[in-house]
Amino acid sequence: MNAQAALVDFLDWLAAERRASPATLAAYRRDVAGFLGFLARHLGAPPERAALGRLAAADFRAWLAERANEGVSNTTRARGLAAVRSFFRYLALSGGPDCPAIRLLATPKTRPPAPRALSRADAVTLADQAGTLAEQPWIAARDAALVLLLYGCGLRSAEALAIRRREAPLPGSEAALRVRGKGAKERDVPVLPVVRAAVAEYIRLCPHPLAPEAPLFRGARGGALNDRLLRLALQRARAALGLPEHASPHALRHSFATHLLQAGADLRAIQDLLGHASLSTTQRYTAVDEAQVMKVWKKAHPRAGGRTLLPPDPPA
Repeated sequence: MNAQAALVDFLDWLAAERRASPATLAAYRRDVAGFLGFLARHLGAPPERAALGRLAAADFRAWLAERANEGVSNTTRARGLAAVRSFFRYLALSGGPDCPAIRLLATPKTRPPAPRALSRADAVTLADQAGTLAEQPWIAARDAALVLLLYGCGLRSAEALAIRRREAPLPGSEAALRVRGKGAKERDVPVLPVVRAAVAEYIRLCPHPLAPEAPLFRGARGGALNDRLLRLALQRARAALGLPEHASPHALRHSFATHLLQAGADLRAIQDLLGHASLSTTQRYTAVDEAQVMKVWKKAHPRAGGRTLLPPDPPA
């Protein structure tokens, strides 16, 4: 069996056994296929599956060096190496070959960027005004409901768009919203009354039939709303309201977490609300909070940055 066929088997295994999302499968396919393409050039011929077990650490380092010379960032190279490692773990589990050399590699050092949250004032402005910008009242109500779900519940855009009509959080129900996140993991998220009211108003005005199992949020022609259209709606809101360039659907999720943390919420509680598998992912928001503290300190403290804001002492 050649290595390309092994890649197909690997992706099928990820989808069936690990329940990987389409985005994850696409990333793994791209990274591992790129590595196998490098090997074909590096070794002079497409490798067979058995040959993968004979690779040396120098072969992997040559691949990483080529990517670095192409200007690929440490973060992207680290992601690619993680995908290749997963591929080789699958090979070892499915009858070989095992490749000890890949375990000798160090992952390129990365420093994940701190999430960019909106200020409280900008988040409130967007939440208050999102329902006033579209010409058609039902689309304005839809946009308002979505913005409030993203900011009020910390949802990913894909999670909000996946809500079905029968799952819609409406007034009069105290039940939390059951959200299906990455890897098909489910979590329960509390929903504020203002969010429930906005969803109810959208349903009242929506001119399209909303069957119980059908997607709740619809585009102008009645089809399921997609992520591209949601981003376009946020772009229009940014322009109309004078919001910063990073005011995106995901920035509202970041803002949800950051503003909860600033208000004293427990980090593990925020982890549960966001659906993060690892606490280390949630801890990125502490960097946002610390950055804001330092910004305020540098602006307000008399001795920040070598500046002296206090009047000089009177001469003796």
